[in-house]
Amino acid sequence: MIAGLDGTLQSRSADGAIIKVGGVSLQVHMPTSTLSTLGDIGAEVHLYTHLHLREDNVALYGFATTEELGLFRTLIGVSGVGPKVALGILSAMNPSQLALAIATGNVALLSQVPGVGQKMASRLALELKGKLEGIMVSAPAEGDAEVIAALTSLGYSPAEATSALASLPDSPELTVEDKIRLALQHFAAR
Repeated sequence: MIAGLDGTLQSRSADGAIIKVGGVSLQVHMPTSTLSTLGDIGAEVHLYTHLHLREDNVALYGFATTEELGLFRTLIGVSGVGPKVALGILSAMNPSQLALAIATGNVALLSQVPGVGQKMASRLALELKGKLEGIMVSAPAEGDAEVIAALTSLGYSPAEATSALASLPDSPELTVEDKIRLALQHFAAR
């Protein structure tokens, strides 16, 4: 198994990059969070990898952190979630955001991810409940799931909604309505 690689970035695409290791160029699929950390063409990169073998396909998946790699492996362990869907989930949400959505059972937020329907979102929430607690930075505050659901129903992506929520002051006096109003002000200020 290929556990990691060090090499030179040769090119990048929307879903991965080609990394030259020694005299061999490897196509590595990766989430957008990892793609954004690679640097310019010609830069030296280090990736943690997962080699995915199937009868008709061999693919290499790369991640900037061991946390993302572990989460990827956890996601593909869920029935019906393949590597492409797992990459889509990790591209739409960072590990903390995903753990928050799973912990709160926010099926609406999970189903906003491209390639994840209502049925798969429910399965993710059920099968991963309690398995991602170590990833969460802190326990979700009361009403955070409703704030994220409200913002995504207004057209913001799950990542944008969670980012806006994270930018809010940490005050127990804030109601759900206050948090939504402040999050909308956050978007207006950008």
